[in-house]
Amino acid sequence: MSKPIRLVPPFVADGWWIIVVKKVFTRSEKTAKAPLPQGFATIWVTVALDLVGFGIVVPILGRYAERFGASGLEVGLLFASFSLAQLVCAPLLGRLSDRIGRKPVIMISLLGTAVGSFVTGAAGALWVLFLGRILDGASGASVAVAQGAVTDLAPPSERPRLLGLLGAAFGVGFVVGPALGGLASLGGEHLPFFVAGTVALINAGVAWFRLPETRPARVRDEARMRSSQGTSAKIRLWGLALTGFTAIVAFSGFEATFSLLAGNRFNLTEGGIAAIFVGIGAVLVVVQGILIAPINAKLGTQRSLQIGLVLNSAGLIILAFAESWSILIIALSFLTVGQGLVAPNLSTLVSGRVPDHRRGEALGFQQGVNAIGRVSGPALAGILYDHVSIGSPYLVGGALCALALLFAVGVGEQESF
Repeated sequence: MSKPIRLVPPFVADGWWIIVVKKVFTRSEKTAKAPLPQGFATIWVTVALDLVGFGIVVPILGRYAERFGASGLEVGLLFASFSLAQLVCAPLLGRLSDRIGRKPVIMISLLGTAVGSFVTGAAGALWVLFLGRILDGASGASVAVAQGAVTDLAPPSERPRLLGLLGAAFGVGFVVGPALGGLASLGGEHLPFFVAGTVALINAGVAWFRLPETRPARVRDEARMRSSQGTSAKIRLWGLALTGFTAIVAFSGFEATFSLLAGNRFNLTEGGIAAIFVGIGAVLVVVQGILIAPINAKLGTQRSLQIGLVLNSAGLIILAFAESWSILIIALSFLTVGQGLVAPNLSTLVSGRVPDHRRGEALGFQQGVNAIGRVSGPALAGILYDHVSIGSPYLVGGALCALALLFAVGVGEQESF
């Protein structure tokens, strides 16, 4: 029997937490971790490098666009153009990966990202910026296809753990990417985009030489034969899509406006705010890389998702009223742990709701819907912050997570296909 580990802040009273930790983290030999499947490490590195490139570009893109005379509306449309292109193309690329294999589609995505980044860096006019972002978004299915590759490698019982480990690559990418982009910007406003493009090319080289093809030829042949049969995988996924969309609108709204709240209520500088986001990234790595496996082994994927949404809702509502550091830490802890549970469990449920020959399409559809949520969330939160109150984005975000919970309650555990 493993010893329980204290996972709560020292200012929380002893007693109740011991029972919770023992319940979740005391596991028998039957739930011991299986070894990682062959090829998983390369998939993880591919996703991490992809997100490093994304993390380089996103923090500086708005200021870069302003140098071309972009208004606030045009900056918003620039971000939206990426997400709209991804919404249209990610399901198509995911479906293509079902038919021809994961590796060639990941290569297409990475090379498209490189081209889009180079076009953005070389832009001499605003319309060229839009072209670069649309190219990048249209080819931006590498994460969904990588998730499909992981589900190819793992039985359903292992998917939450492996998708959680893959989710930890997001935390790594979003910590390393902005730091690398900040250093690159010292060499000029265009250089970060060329660095991002170079990272994508290096990533494509790693994928070419090291990434295994996880899609068996038999399954690819079945996908070709059945591509025109049956109802689209999207029909099965609307409940999960609504769950993911509302949750991401809430969380991305927090990401967009937290720096404003932290500056106004807690007098934090940019360095202090950056340190908090680094801490959030580190907690996400721990939750998705270590804790999600024992939690899901005890509670199951659906219940773990629902608990994550409850924590998200509670964290956002508490954050709306946070005036002290202790309350802020509690709110951010709830929110970060909740988000760490929500993202990989959604992907696990999506992969289990469709047959094998539609899995890439389904995960691509999820990625596209999530992209729209990441555009809608900051826009909604910004309007609420400007016209209602500092805390209103988080109250609305908490309500959206509660709504997502209602959608999630109607979603059954993954089906066996």
